[in-house]
Amino acid sequence: MKSSRNAAAPGTGERKDPIFPLRTVVLGAFVPTLLFEVGLGALIPIIPALTTIAGGNLTHAALIAALIPVGKILFDLPAGALSARVGDRVAMMVAGTMAVGSYLVAVLAGNLVGLAGGVFAVGAASAVYNLARQAYLTEVTPPLQRARVMSTLGGFHRIGLFIGPFAGAGLIALFGVGSVLWLGIGSAGATVLLLSLLGADTAGVPRRSRGAGAGSARGRATAPGQLSAWRLALLHRGLFARMGTAILLVSAVRGARQNVIPLWAEHIGLHESTTSLIVGIAGGLDMVLFYPAGKVMDRFGRLWVAVPSMALMALGTALVPLTGTAAGLGCVAGILGVANGVGSGIVMTLGADMAPPDQRSRFLSVWRLFQDTGDAAGPLLLSAGAAAGSLAAGIIAAACTGAWRRGRWRSGFPGTRPLPTCARPLVRRTRFAGADVRAASVARTTRAWTRGPVCPKMVRARRA
Repeated sequence: MKSSRNAAAPGTGERKDPIFPLRTVVLGAFVPTLLFEVGLGALIPIIPALTTIAGGNLTHAALIAALIPVGKILFDLPAGALSARVGDRVAMMVAGTMAVGSYLVAVLAGNLVGLAGGVFAVGAASAVYNLARQAYLTEVTPPLQRARVMSTLGGFHRIGLFIGPFAGAGLIALFGVGSVLWLGIGSAGATVLLLSLLGADTAGVPRRSRGAGAGSARGRATAPGQLSAWRLALLHRGLFARMGTAILLVSAVRGARQNVIPLWAEHIGLHESTTSLIVGIAGGLDMVLFYPAGKVMDRFGRLWVAVPSMALMALGTALVPLTGTAAGLGCVAGILGVANGVGSGIVMTLGADMAPPDQRSRFLSVWRLFQDTGDAAGPLLLSAGAAAGSLAAGIIAAACTGAWRRGRWRSGFPGTRPLPTCARPLVRRTRFAGADVRAASVARTTRAWTRGPVCPKMVRARRA
């Protein structure tokens, strides 16, 4: 007879925790993320229309749209300091409040300067929220369930961005373009309200891998010995030199993927409605694969997702210039959607794996700086190719970036040596006495895996 989900694990004397606790994970992170991203997803497509209404042109629209990634990059490191000082949940509420004010400024200003300031502040609020939610879920999630939680978080992020444009389109049809900003105010306000009802701390959450001191949501705010982000980056310079470069390239390929289909559709003369349909289908395929991706990462290892995702991404991007019809471009867009869905949560999961518990927020702020810089660099790669006279050249360059990153991950993870088979216990279920021992095993294996030529199997043998 099968044991229930919460039954005691054989030989451990402990009860298994649910993967997605309702209060701390579903209501504490997933639903607020969905609400927050609906407003952002509704805003991005109508920035050109808002710019025109404010008296600008397409050049102004492109500059204002670029302020969202600029705001993220500039506020990644301050977001880590804020989260470390006040706690993750409070930082999430601060981000939601910032977003409400940002949308309100864009509504009331009525000119280009006010719109630009509001859009920039939305990007800054996104940086704070994204950092805080990742640090919070890393805190409350057992290491052996981390990939499923992070990939599901990425799935809710995608679903929110997918719903946003449709919700915005309905409001525009009824009330006009400006109503989308009110949708942003409502979604960000609902995020703050939900988090406020749940409380600002993580009371009742078991301390998975450490005591309730410096690692907890409250303890981190007053923990002694907190390093600045720059000193932390210098301390872990070897890890960031390897993994930071990898994350930057992965994010660049993903950022290019979001633009390559609309640009090539315009290049071959497809109608706007056809382009929207192709992008929507690719987005649907992207969203349905997030939980299987996390399951594979938790069961077999991160490489089993990272390598196929980058290989498919490189293949799909390289095939784009070879298409000349809607059907062909739709098939390639489907490949790109599957590739991105397979890699759902991989960047957040790796960041959570690497982050030291006592410096988690500031470490993740540096990690997200690499990620957001890559997101902004991807479209610039395509633009450089187009400016040189060949959009296809920019697309092929993006494909080569994905292929090179795939080869680096396959030949050595995180890029220093071939991956040994004995490294797989990092994500394999262990039979130790409790969650604390399992977490310590994962942490030790991670450190050995990322520092140098120490085999994780030798580390476990010494411990035994």
